[in-house]
Amino acid sequence: MKRTLLVLAFSLLLASSFAAHSTEEWKSRTVYQVITDRFARTDGKVTTCTDLSAYCGGTFKGLEDNLDYIQSMGFDSIWISPVPENFGNDYHGYAALNWYKINPYFGTADEFKSMVSAMHKRDMWLMLDVVANHVAYIDMEFEKVSPFNKEEHYHTKCQINNWEDENEVEYCRLSNLPDLNQDNSFVRENLINWVKWVIKEFDVDGLRIDTVPEVKRQFWKEYTEAADCYAVGEIFNSNVDYLASYQGPLPAVLQYATFFTARDVFSNPETSMYELRTMFNEIQEKFPDPTVLGTFADNHDNARFLSFNSNLKRYQNYIVLNFFQEGIPIVYYGTEQEFNGGNDPECRETMWGHMDTQSKMYNFISQMVHARKNFKVWEAQQVERFVNDEIYAFSRGEVLVITTNEDKKTEVTITYIPETYSEGETLVNIFDESDTVTVSNGSIDISVNDGHVKVYVPQTATVSE
Repeated sequence: MKRTLLVLAFSLLLASSFAAHSTEEWKSRTVYQVITDRFARTDGKVTTCTDLSAYCGGTFKGLEDNLDYIQSMGFDSIWISPVPENFGNDYHGYAALNWYKINPYFGTADEFKSMVSAMHKRDMWLMLDVVANHVAYIDMEFEKVSPFNKEEHYHTKCQINNWEDENEVEYCRLSNLPDLNQDNSFVRENLINWVKWVIKEFDVDGLRIDTVPEVKRQFWKEYTEAADCYAVGEIFNSNVDYLASYQGPLPAVLQYATFFTARDVFSNPETSMYELRTMFNEIQEKFPDPTVLGTFADNHDNARFLSFNSNLKRYQNYIVLNFFQEGIPIVYYGTEQEFNGGNDPECRETMWGHMDTQSKMYNFISQMVHARKNFKVWEAQQVERFVNDEIYAFSRGEVLVITTNEDKKTEVTITYIPETYSEGETLVNIFDESDTVTVSNGSIDISVNDGHVKVYVPQTATVSE
């Protein structure tokens, strides 16, 4: 009997160690996004890549060898590129030729497994980018694709020209990429079987899903239910109603509403911070669950903030707002080294040769990530504490965030403070230990100096850590 129980217990432990993680479990995670081809090479060379539109040499092994660099900032999850074999020089992973063959430029299946295993030993989770809308640039030569090698597996050839026409978006081609027909039973079943296979075979913890609006909502519901893990979908649109309509068919979507609004606010001082209040109110009203949306300040599809606005303090305000708002925060590789690439492919720089763990922004990102963890902000609601044209302040539990899009000195008094703060309590800015404020008469006097972002936490908590 004892032996039977031990075998059962071991089997359950083994099963749980290879189980993808739920949406609820992902709430506590912070995600570091990489483009697999651009992060680190197997040979460790730091040779400059002269053509960012083709493969540069990043691999699974290179990423595995540099997990310390990522984990030391506090990140406990990594989003990597799609892994199927791709067409030609499509290093990014979004042009699959063979679903069941791992991209040889990234490494072997065993090297992929080794990387994931190394991550899991560190309690780091893998977020895998996946595509179910289209295949490689093969036009009508469908026989080149496996397993979708027949014309009947695709929608009739047409191009997306009107993004307001949902039918056209779902049935036509994005940039002439052959559009899979998910209404076809073979296509539907194989896409769903593949995502279940890749999760189990490589011990994947969660998904980022590409090109969501180009596929019917009902398919995504079946696809994500089959995946049985956290999945966040890409919808390149700022309209909150439109974005929110996909949360349900999907567990979560990338928070493009915040991305566009906050990017405008922090890059243009003439834009009022009241725009943030309006945006957050709309998000709370329309999304079923804002706490699981994927929040971000930069990514691989958009010019980096610093490419059009070199004001580092504004960038830091922008990053902090996106990081501490409700949601699961994602930080794009190179943010910690002030990368400033423009539109694709310039925003997809190589990381090798730039892994400076002593840089100002590396330290900044690390302080931010560790504060989110230490104070478990995902357990607390986002509450607006103060707003005027130049300042937006909000709290998450014991963490008080003060952001500004102005470089001048401003004095404000915040009277609506977190209930956890007590009279006479001292708060300290995580980015500057000399910057402290004291709760007096139920309020806090804040001095915003030269545009610096502030994140205050109880001083006693930082001492006890």
